[in-house]
Amino acid sequence: MAFSFGGEFVVRKSPEEVYEFLTDPNQFCPLLPDYQQVKVHDAQHFSVQVKVGISHIRGTATVQLHLAEADRPRHARYRGKGSMAGGTVDLTAGFDLQPVDGQGTRVKWQGDAQIFGRLTSIAGGLLEPLARKNVQKVIESMQQALGGSVPAASRAS
Repeated sequence: MAFSFGGEFVVRKSPEEVYEFLTDPNQFCPLLPDYQQVKVHDAQHFSVQVKVGISHIRGTATVQLHLAEADRPRHARYRGKGSMAGGTVDLTAGFDLQPVDGQGTRVKWQGDAQIFGRLTSIAGGLLEPLARKNVQKVIESMQQALGGSVPAASRAS
C-alpha cells in the first residue's frame, strides 16, 4: 500500500530558523503522534519510536531515518525504514523553504510512504486515513512550534 502527502504553509520565522528546527530530530520528533523517544546517532542518522495501534496490531514502531539531502537553508529530504509487529514501512519526507517578503518563510512539504506486510491486510482501509490524519497533526504541531502560521494552504493529499 502506497500513498503520498504534501502541502504548504507560511510561518513568521526566517528560512534559517525553520531549517534548523526541521533538521533537528530533538525538536521535531516530539511533535509526532504517540511519540516515545528519539535516539540521534550522528548529524544525519537517528531513530524514533512511536506507539502504534491499528486494528488488532498494537505496539511500538521504530523508524530509522537518514537526512539524505541537505541544502541549508532551502531544502532537506529524509529517507527511512520502519518496522513493527505486522509490517514495515519505507518513507521519504522533505521540505523546500522560500523566504516570503515581510512575512517569514513558505514551507512546502511532501512525502511518500509504502507499507508492507500483514499490517496492510489486517488494517485494510483504515491505514491510509489514519496516516493522513497523523500527518496533518504533525504539520499543525510544526506550525505552532514555529510560531503559528501566516494564512496559507496546507493539505494532506
